[in-house]
Amino acid sequence: MNPELSIFWFRRDLRLYDNAGLFHALAENQTVLPVFIFDKTILGRLDNSSDRRVDFIHQALEHIQKTLVKLGASIHVLHATPLQAFTELTKVYTITKVYCNHDYEPYARTRDEEIKNFLSEKGIPFYSFKDQCIFEKEEVVKDDGKPYTVFTPYSRKWKTLLRAEHYKSYSVEEVFHHFFKTSVVPFPSLKHLGFEKTDIQFQATPELKEQLLSEYKSKRDFPALNASSRLSVYLRFGTISIRELVRKAIPLSEIWLNELIWREFYMMILWHFPHAAKEAFKPDYKNMVWRNDEKEFKLWCKGLTGFPIVDAGMRELNATGFMHNRVRMIVSSFLVKDLLIDWRWGEAYFAAKLNDFDLSANNGGWQWAAGTGCDAAPYFRVFNPTEQQKKFDPEFKYIKQWVPEFGTPAYPQPIVDHSMARQRALLTYKSALNEVRQMRLFNN
Repeated sequence: MNPELSIFWFRRDLRLYDNAGLFHALAENQTVLPVFIFDKTILGRLDNSSDRRVDFIHQALEHIQKTLVKLGASIHVLHATPLQAFTELTKVYTITKVYCNHDYEPYARTRDEEIKNFLSEKGIPFYSFKDQCIFEKEEVVKDDGKPYTVFTPYSRKWKTLLRAEHYKSYSVEEVFHHFFKTSVVPFPSLKHLGFEKTDIQFQATPELKEQLLSEYKSKRDFPALNASSRLSVYLRFGTISIRELVRKAIPLSEIWLNELIWREFYMMILWHFPHAAKEAFKPDYKNMVWRNDEKEFKLWCKGLTGFPIVDAGMRELNATGFMHNRVRMIVSSFLVKDLLIDWRWGEAYFAAKLNDFDLSANNGGWQWAAGTGCDAAPYFRVFNPTEQQKKFDPEFKYIKQWVPEFGTPAYPQPIVDHSMARQRALLTYKSALNEVRQMRLFNN
């Protein structure tokens, strides 16, 4: 006789504490089996066996397992497509319900619909909860019910709606005794998954110092300073709760709180406008004529453009999987505006390299840089990398850390003249918009 139980399916919420869906699963059921699926569809897109993100997830799951073992329970980790995994689980267990937390990306929505339909055919209810954001879907919209497409009014409304209950913790530990009691279920190893151990170090309780938050406004734009929280990868995989971070931000730093709101803004942009995942948010930019010089793109990827702050950022990314937020804006503006390379090339490169890669934030940031996204600023915002360096790395501390040959004959000459490139970009954008306008006039 197969054991009868409910399942909680971990995805972007790899923690046992303050987890909305897990709390509901345990509070509403006497026996809950926690499950995680290393999705073959997602892993198959990764072309680097040393992908730090897979290692990070694996370490986070090992941490969860240690706690569960102390409770006489175990997490069941599978390596399959979600449909294959649930097909197998329904053979082994008599499943009464399945719980999880909402995921808002296009692939996740399709995946969840497939699993929901599969379970429905077997008479198994599928429950999903809001967990990775404070507000979702239609919770922050204009008075007429339409979604916001500009950050500032969205953030104002977000703050107006915020109440203490929105960031109250879920007391999951009070219902830990409802985990399914079982012997330890062995994990698939990284090697079994097709990946290797990396240098990334998962911290069970990453520290967020009050001093960092209180000084965030004045120091956040200087990459040589250790003034960013480095929590984005923890937030990306849900090993830390958004509610906890909002509670800490409110009394100490509205600017840092705004960064958390930006994250939700881009999530909801992708929810309301899924086309933005693959093409320009603003349709007028669909037919931009990009130069797409492959040689220049490779030099940008390697950090060999001759613009030191651009090169420092790319080398930091390549070496660590991290890049400072100000530098992300500089390197993306350089690729799109100075080199006139399609923002999707840069977006894909970041997607492959960033430890904290999040489709909505990555897409939103790149479209912001390209001027094709949901941003009030017009296309003629072009960052001057030299002026950015003078302002944010005036003593070359960050640059010297990542570009040791800077200032020697070994450092390459700039691959483009910025003034010329700026004018070229403005003309290209203007031409693309004029063509759209002319087509509209012709069609009317």
